[in-house]
Amino acid sequence: MSRRQSYDGVVLVAPYSEPYQRYSIETAHWWIARALRGSLQSAGLKPGDLDGFSVASFTLFPDTAVGLTQHLGLCPRWLDHIPMGGASGVVALRRAARAVQAGDADIVACVAGDTNHIDSFRNMLSSFSRFAMDASYPYGYGGPNANFALLTDRYMQTYGATREDFGRICIAQRANALKNPGAVMKKPLSLDDYMAARPIADPIALFDCVMPCAGSEAFLVMTEDEAVKRNLPFARIAGAIERHNAFPDDPIQLRGGWVMDIDELYEQARTTPDTIDLLQTYDDYPVISMMQIEDLGFCAKGDAAAFVRAHDLTITGDFPHNTSGGQLSAGQAGAAGGFIGLVEAIRQVTGTAGPTQVADARRTMVSGFGMINYDRGVCSSAAIITSETA
Repeated sequence: MSRRQSYDGVVLVAPYSEPYQRYSIETAHWWIARALRGSLQSAGLKPGDLDGFSVASFTLFPDTAVGLTQHLGLCPRWLDHIPMGGASGVVALRRAARAVQAGDADIVACVAGDTNHIDSFRNMLSSFSRFAMDASYPYGYGGPNANFALLTDRYMQTYGATREDFGRICIAQRANALKNPGAVMKKPLSLDDYMAARPIADPIALFDCVMPCAGSEAFLVMTEDEAVKRNLPFARIAGAIERHNAFPDDPIQLRGGWVMDIDELYEQARTTPDTIDLLQTYDDYPVISMMQIEDLGFCAKGDAAAFVRAHDLTITGDFPHNTSGGQLSAGQAGAAGGFIGLVEAIRQVTGTAGPTQVADARRTMVSGFGMINYDRGVCSSAAIITSETA
């Protein structure tokens, strides 16, 4: 198998988050346009300066990225549409970086966003995948809660994790979100609050579930020389991986595709787990964050519950995790959920995270997980990004 080439010479700049709203009457096009404008303005660029454009969205129908070029007045020579949900941020990063390295584009905008009308989530679920339409919905499954309830229950039985352990993740992320002006959740969360929350799908309760909302995220990919010329703070890409439909013979998903490639990721980045300053995991449910903590090499399989008990996951703690509050407290803006951790990670290593800034953040890991296709998430991704001086 060929080895992945380095991402030397390509950098990430201008991270931008359009503040989330619980519901919106605007289209996904509007939300994506807002994030694109915010990122371009922060970099001092105009739409005409772009020659690459990458989009992730669930609610653009009937348009795709090519339709957006006309809506937004863009004329790119490189275009991508990434339908990979929670894995989309790192996948967009990888593809855009390779396009810049190959000379297919000079400046690529990577944007993800979705609207959330009153019926958006229900409509999305009704046509999310053929597997779901044929094999889940006829039996009354109304979305991912039931799938993750089964996964969470098996994880608890197999590894001895408790609801209190999952609660520690949710509580720490809420504490982080309270420092993020753009987060949807604004009230403190205690362990008593978490444990007393109304049940959703046993053993999952209210605070284990992400809050669907409207919002968008964006960042730019360009050469390091271009960033220096424009005096833009930038993040380097030390390494990145993706994997799809990993371990299909596992009867239930207790590991993700990261396991297959994580050693190569650390080798490419010339680093080890103990040098990572903060971790941004995809967190639609806390069990998935536990799975990533294990599969990314921070502890042995089955030990994430003990790891969470032994560490402080807040911004000022010894293992900062999902520093913007993650999706569980900042909100899940559709496909932007695959970007929220990456955009925050770029802010962290460029020292521009403001109230959520982790002191001396120089090396960050970001992981993505997406596309629940009947019984499991089929997409996984991860990247290590670093500061200019790391």
